[in-house]
Amino acid sequence: MLNQYFADLHIHVGMSESGKWIKIPTSRHLTVREILQEAAERKGMNLIGVIDALSPLVLADIRVLIEEGLLVPVSGGGYLYKDKLLLILGAEIETRELHGGLAHTLVFTPDIDTMVKFSAYMSQFIRNINLSSQNAHMPLKQLVQIASGFESLIVPAHVFTPHKSLYGVCCARISHILSDKDMYKLAAVELGLSADSIMADRIAELNEYTFFTNSDAHSLDKIAREYNILAMENLSFEELAKTMSRTGTRQVKANYGLDPRLGKYHRTFCANCNYTDTDGLQENHCPKCNSSNLIKGVFDRINEIADYPKPHHPSQRPPYLYQIPLEFIPGLGKKTLVKLLTEFNTEMNILHNVSYEALCEVSGSKLADFIISARTGTAAIAAGGGGIYGRVLK
Repeated sequence: MLNQYFADLHIHVGMSESGKWIKIPTSRHLTVREILQEAAERKGMNLIGVIDALSPLVLADIRVLIEEGLLVPVSGGGYLYKDKLLLILGAEIETRELHGGLAHTLVFTPDIDTMVKFSAYMSQFIRNINLSSQNAHMPLKQLVQIASGFESLIVPAHVFTPHKSLYGVCCARISHILSDKDMYKLAAVELGLSADSIMADRIAELNEYTFFTNSDAHSLDKIAREYNILAMENLSFEELAKTMSRTGTRQVKANYGLDPRLGKYHRTFCANCNYTDTDGLQENHCPKCNSSNLIKGVFDRINEIADYPKPHHPSQRPPYLYQIPLEFIPGLGKKTLVKLLTEFNTEMNILHNVSYEALCEVSGSKLADFIISARTGTAAIAAGGGGIYGRVLK
C-alpha cells in the first residue's frame, strides 16, 4: 500500500545563517532552518527540494542542522525533519547553448557527501560557487554527462519560460541538443508557473517524462504555490527516484499548479507600453504601440513549436489541477490568514479539506466563496505576462 505525500521540489535559499547572501534578491528569512519550519508546520508539505545546496554556505547550514539532530539521515537518501518532512538536496545550474540561449536545470543528490563532491567538481566551471543558479559555462549536454556520475536526478527547470529555459530560448526540441542516451538520463521535467500538462503534452518528445510542478519559491510565503501529490512507499530519495521513473505503481498522482493565466509569463507582453496580449499576436510587434520589444509568452511559444494542435496525453499522465494559493485570494490579509492557520493548521488543509461552513465561521462568506471557487477552478482570472503575475478578479 503506497502512501501519498505533498511535494515541492524547487525552493531557493536566500541567506545563510552566517548572514551571507546566497540568492539576491530574496528574503533574509529564507534560510534552510526557516524553510523547513515553514514547509512542515504552515504549508503542510511532506517532501521539499532545496535547490541551492551546491553552495558551500548552504551545505554548512545543513551540517549544523544534522549535528543539532533536527535533520536525520534516511537510509534511502535524504534527511528527515521532525519525523514529518523529507529534505532533498538539489542544485539549480545555468547552462549556455552554442547560440547563446541560457537554461536552468535541477540536479538532486541523495546525501550531503555526494553534493559536496558535486559542488567541488562544479566549482572549476562556476565563478562563484556560493551563489545560487550560477552559470556553469557549458551546454546542457556536458552538465548531464557530469551530473549523471553523481547518482543524481536531473530535471530541466521551468522549461517554457521566456528567460533561462530550454524551450523558451534554447531549442524547439530538447532532442536537438541532447543525444538519445542523454535524453534517457533526464529523470523528469518541471513545467513552470505559466504552463500546465495540457500545454506541455502538445510536444511529442515529452510524452515519456514525468511532469512536476514546483513553486520556485523566492520567499517563505511562496513555498507550495505549486506542488505535487506523490504515491510512494516511504519518504526517501530512492523512492522519489522510483516515482519519477514510475517504478511499480509509484507515480505522481496529481500536479497542483497555478492556472497558467496566473503565471508571470503566460501571455506575450510588450515591454515598451506594458500591453499584455490575450488574442494571439500575428506579427512580431505590439498592436498597441507597434514596438518590437516583446517578451514572448509561454502560450505563444508552445503554439509556435507544438507537434499537436491539441494535447496528446500519455496513459500515465496524472491530472493537472488548478490551485490558487491563499496569497492570491483577494482581500485575504495577514490577520485573517493567521486565524485560518490557527484554526485549520496548514495551508494544504485549508485548500483541500476544510468545509465551506467552517471557512465561513473564521473568514466570513465572501472569502470562503473565493477559497471554494479557487478549489473548484471557477475563479475569474486576468492573465499575466512579461514578469507580472495574473490575478484573481474580485
